[in-house]
Amino acid sequence: PEKKPPAESEEKNPYLVLVCGGGNAAQVATAMFALRYPTIAVSLYADEAAKWKEALGDDDYELTLDTGKVVKSKPDDITNDPSVAAKADAIVLAVPSFAHGEYFEAFAPYMKPGTLVACMPARSGGDILFAAKLGAKAKDMIFMGFETLPWACRFTEWGRKATILGTKGSILAAVTPPSKFPHAFALMQGMLGVFPAVTESPNNLGISLRNPGAQIHPGVMYGRWCPEKWDGNPVDEKPLFYQGVEEFSESVLMGLTNEVQAIRKKMEEMVPGLDLRDGCTLHQWYLDSYAGQMTDDSSLRMCMNTNPGYRGLTHPCKDAEDGKFMPDLRYRYLTEDVPTGMCFNKGLGEILGVPMPTTDKVLAWAQECIG
Repeated sequence: PEKKPPAESEEKNPYLVLVCGGGNAAQVATAMFALRYPTIAVSLYADEAAKWKEALGDDDYELTLDTGKVVKSKPDDITNDPSVAAKADAIVLAVPSFAHGEYFEAFAPYMKPGTLVACMPARSGGDILFAAKLGAKAKDMIFMGFETLPWACRFTEWGRKATILGTKGSILAAVTPPSKFPHAFALMQGMLGVFPAVTESPNNLGISLRNPGAQIHPGVMYGRWCPEKWDGNPVDEKPLFYQGVEEFSESVLMGLTNEVQAIRKKMEEMVPGLDLRDGCTLHQWYLDSYAGQMTDDSSLRMCMNTNPGYRGLTHPCKDAEDGKFMPDLRYRYLTEDVPTGMCFNKGLGEILGVPMPTTDKVLAWAQECIG
């Protein structure tokens, strides 16, 4: 018989991606992955999926890349139905970490063995939460925790157009079980493109300890608004967040990061061969993440003060009378980063018997703020 041409004899490889969320990152990921793969966007938040579906209508989503190229694509569906997880080969979560558990729980009954679940970013203890929500099924799945989002991005028109402002050169990720890293790496690098280069981190615990939000956000908020520094009255202008870090705030951040390093040291002593190298100090995290961008990287405070990406960013504030401002002490820097970051660090410290006086002080204050 006549041999079929290669295009017909090659097997087709169907591959379905679910992207969870409806914010900046989720819409960008959906548009990017839908260029090449069948892609379904899932949002379990209120009526976000219906609103997005209505906003897009029959049109394509328009994504402007940081290379200047404009690409157009359309997800196969935008839904709030978790049963679509049954068809998924990869599930990418680009939602705030406090919502991860809700998605894991909703998808658990439907997921097929071997599904890759990638969290961008994973935040602290993401692998433990995944195992808890999936129970016995977790051992048949692949969990991939990313340290951060691959891109800085924003909507230009909600539900219809977005722009990637910048793409990270490289991004750390850890896989549970570690033996599945080559498989997970191939899938995610293929979906993301050339950049960011996905770099292997030895384990998800290192990614958890590396979580900068768990220390920077609550630490800087405490440094400016704790009773020692603020009298409770409205302020004339919104204080700078990163550029406004002074000696006192830096001392708080140093206390927090040193306590995480004490946890890392104790665990590496207790478990021979455990590699937590990526659970680094905050200063080292800045050197890794923003090398060459800061005009002075000699100290943690200088890294924060001179990082051009932070220029003009202020503390989250609410309007008060007479054009003044009050801090928003229920902003995600506390409501998200304390329960899904700082509390994880504190829990490890308690288990290991590591004293954490700075963490205790910031945690007690933050709990009062968020209720």
